[in-house]
Amino acid sequence: YKLKKTLTMKILKKILILIVAVIALALITALFVKKEYAVEREVVINKPKAEVFEYVIYLKNQDNFSVWNMKDPASIRTYSGKDGTVGFVYAWDSKMEDVGKGEQEITKITEGEKIEMELRFKEPFEANDSAYMITEAVSENQTKVKWGFKGVMPYPMNLMLLMMNMDEMLGKDLQDGLNNLKVLLEK
Repeated sequence: YKLKKTLTMKILKKILILIVAVIALALITALFVKKEYAVEREVVINKPKAEVFEYVIYLKNQDNFSVWNMKDPASIRTYSGKDGTVGFVYAWDSKMEDVGKGEQEITKITEGEKIEMELRFKEPFEANDSAYMITEAVSENQTKVKWGFKGVMPYPMNLMLLMMNMDEMLGKDLQDGLNNLKVLLEK
């Protein structure tokens, strides 16, 4: 019985050492993994730049083209401030896990050029990211719209960036949203 108990303890000790070593290796690896990510997509819309910018500056208009806003039409949406101006906050609260709860705030506007926003996700996870939309004239009646996100995954959560391709995960939804915007504005 003593021999069996001693053998069991040795095996458990080796398993515990192995688990600690794997965790330590993961934490050390996370020290060298990037923490930032950025995703950007673009589309050319056959409308003048001023007209396109005048539409995208209003966050409420994202309900008409953003894939994320369209996922749960029943989500509760609240607003504070004046849409299209710095400080306007668009908040959402959904029972759907992939929509969750959060808000975005207009933080800076470069008139006719760029709108910058801060995204504050609250559920199903907490995170703060920045987003932007840029309009560039391609010609008198064509506008390139760039929509992008930038974020940071803090240590040791940044280890997930080795397994998650943020460009693929977010990029498709960004591109689909831009394609929706193009169809909407070119009607």
